[in-house]
Amino acid sequence: MTGALGELVLADRRGPVLVLTFNRPAKLNAWTDELEDRYFGLLDAAEDDPDVRAVVVTGAGRGFCAGADLRRLQAIGEVSEADRAPRRPRDLPLTLRKPLIGAINGVAAGLGMVEALYCDLRFGSPSARFTTAFAQRGLIAEYGISWLLPRLVGHSRATDLLLSSRMVDAEEAFRIGLLDHLVPTGSVVDAAVAYATDLARRCSPASMATIKSQLSNDADGTYADSVTLAEGLMLQAFRGSDVVEGVASHLDKRPPNFPSLPVRSSDVPV
Repeated sequence: MTGALGELVLADRRGPVLVLTFNRPAKLNAWTDELEDRYFGLLDAAEDDPDVRAVVVTGAGRGFCAGADLRRLQAIGEVSEADRAPRRPRDLPLTLRKPLIGAINGVAAGLGMVEALYCDLRFGSPSARFTTAFAQRGLIAEYGISWLLPRLVGHSRATDLLLSSRMVDAEEAFRIGLLDHLVPTGSVVDAAVAYATDLARRCSPASMATIKSQLSNDADGTYADSVTLAEGLMLQAFRGSDVVEGVASHLDKRPPNFPSLPVRSSDVPV
């Protein structure tokens, strides 16, 4: 895509990894409907692109995403329920079967923090910062953050961050689990791409998609339910070609050659 809409989120292929960059640096990449449409469209395209094995998302300039564009929020009371209805589910990033890695290069506030939490893992630079922001804007805990955040940092810390809207710096974010990897020097995007590339080259896409589904489905279930589900999935895996290739490549001391995921519309089971 060319022109203004295409420039809202930049797409850059680095081997098997697609790097998506929110690109409103003068506004700290504040979220708009147009940016959302572009980002979600690129995720949809990456989902069924066999050459894309993982996605890294970051922000241009000094911010990851400063949340919703406040100029748009000024008129929110005049917008009807039909107008506010999203064209795609707001949590669409959670449905991506491929690894989605956040490279948090600056502030992630409000909706921007939610988008960071939608990633499977988060790498952060020393300038990474997080704030829920909602309470200071007269809003509530939006877009599922009240479910996501306690599972990362615990109930009490989530309460603190949601009620106070205080800013969390990179070191605290790493300590409490908002960041999985803190990158003290060098490019946080390069570090995230290196990790994603390793996943793409060494791990089965089908295995990773299934594991992501297990983590999501097991979040509110019992241990016994998790074991029962895993036993059925394990039998399916044993019947598939990825196990044969995974074992053979290990014994042969060579990189594995796993097939890409089938497209969602395919009847081939994943």
